[in-house]
Amino acid sequence: MTMPDEHAPHPPKLGGLVPFSSCDYPGKLACVVFISGCPWRCHYCHNPHLQTRSKTPTEPAWDDIVNWLEGRKGLLDAVVFCGGEPLTERWLPLMMAQVKAMGFEVALHTGGAYPERLKQCLPYLDWVGFDVKAPFAEYEGVTQIRASGDPARESLGLIRDSGVAYECRTTIHPSLLNDDALLRLAGTLAVYGVQDFVLQPFRPNGCASSQLLQQPAPADYPSPVTLQQLSKLVPGTRIRAH
Repeated sequence: MTMPDEHAPHPPKLGGLVPFSSCDYPGKLACVVFISGCPWRCHYCHNPHLQTRSKTPTEPAWDDIVNWLEGRKGLLDAVVFCGGEPLTERWLPLMMAQVKAMGFEVALHTGGAYPERLKQCLPYLDWVGFDVKAPFAEYEGVTQIRASGDPARESLGLIRDSGVAYECRTTIHPSLLNDDALLRLAGTLAVYGVQDFVLQPFRPNGCASSQLLQQPAPADYPSPVTLQQLSKLVPGTRIRAH
């Protein structure tokens, strides 16, 4: 399978590489490949430098990463594709196919902005971390993009129906999602049959949103009562510190 080289008209636009990670794919030792580009502008984004489709000379080339992976067989379990929004990369299905052919498991962190490309990637995936932003009708309050909940809704359905292992996770901040919104979201996820729902407290690192930075989350957010109610809706609900 041939991938574009550095001189191809549109090579993959990569945003970086984390060589070793034990927290980006549960139970696996993985490397994380970051892809540049995202159509959304989430208030809490801590990788704003990856929102545009650009590649600087300091970022790795895909061929170099593939060559590096050859020497990591038996040492790494998996390759995780992250972003930005990795589904912005048109070469992503082929990149995943390459990694899979090398014997690595493949994982994806995505918000599901491009369901058609997700459909192309699913045959190669072993695990998905699905970033669900809010109740689907309320996505614009987080992403700042109208109707962004529509592709996310479709993508969650695709993941569920694929049989690929996955978790849903939501970055939480009270100015974006109050307790009632969290309960509405969990109710939606329950309808989809979601079993694993991870709440990730907002972290200020890299965030440029004054709205969030000027309003610290109270110590009891979400409240113990809300957490109990969330767990009744989605039994696998838990909080994961970054």
